[in-house]
Amino acid sequence: MKKTVPILATLALAALVAAPLARADQAAAQKAGCLACHSVDKKLVGPAFKDVAAKYKGQGDAVAKLSDKVRKGGAGVWGPIPMPPNPEGKISDAELKAVVEWILKS
Repeated sequence: MKKTVPILATLALAALVAAPLARADQAAAQKAGCLACHSVDKKLVGPAFKDVAAKYKGQGDAVAKLSDKVRKGGAGVWGPIPMPPNPEGKISDAELKAVVEWILKS
C-alpha cells in the first residue's frame, strides 16, 4: 500500500502537467485554422486527427513527414479535397511541430 500512494501521486501529477500542454497544442491548432477542417475524432472536410495518428503510428519520421505536408499542403492522400499550404506566417515552426506531435497522440 505504501508503494501505491507515491505511484498514484506521480500519475496524477503527470496528468496535471500534460493536460495544459494538450490544451495549448489544441489552441495552436485552433488559431492556425486546423479545426475548421479537422476534428479530433471524426472526419470533417479533412481526416480526423485520430485517423491521422493511426495511419502514421510507429513511423519514426512521422513528425517531419506530417509537418512537411501541413506546410506545403497536398491532395489525394485522404480524398479529393486538397489541403492548402500553411505558411510560417500562419503557424510557426515550433507551433507546427507541437500541433503535429499532439495530433499523433490523438
